[in-house]
Amino acid sequence: MIKKHEIYKKDKWNMMTVEVQGRYIVLREISDQWGEETHTFMSRPALMQWAQNRFPKENFEGREDEWREMMAAFKQV
Repeated sequence: MIKKHEIYKKDKWNMMTVEVQGRYIVLREISDQWGEETHTFMSRPALMQWAQNRFPKENFEGREDEWREMMAAFKQV
């Protein structure tokens, strides 16, 4: 059974979804600048480490609420 989580969706070209496929966690990041990137993780801690490296808190100065919501969405996976 595949369980799909939406991390964020700004429009149909800028979004990030995570699917739990058995023991694998597949993250799809779609961007109007870079196209689609897919990452596969074997564990939730690996996903969280990637998320914290990909979205460092320092880049969200003045938008801390947005960063907290995004990290909370990753934790719900």
